[in-house]
Amino acid sequence: MNFIDSIALRLVEGYRAQLSPRKGWKCASGVAGGGTCSTLIRNSIAERGAVASAGTAARQFATCARAASAIRRSDIRVEGVCCCGPIPIPFRF
Repeated sequence: MNFIDSIALRLVEGYRAQLSPRKGWKCASGVAGGGTCSTLIRNSIAERGAVASAGTAARQFATCARAASAIRRSDIRVEGVCCCGPIPIPFRF
């Protein structure tokens, strides 16, 4: 594992340990039954490296955005923070 991969994993783990518990909610992808963004991206970085995982991260955020849209159209009631994109956005479905 190179320096960039190590830093990327530390950032994801820091998010998971410090920020995610404080917001108290899963991302929309996790709520919809898929894996959470942080889990899938962390696993990709660990397996393939940070640079190779950039596309995986972008696809995961797009998947999460689609899940948020599907939740909005459903009867599922969720409140929290969506981590889709670079800035967490509060939401209420």
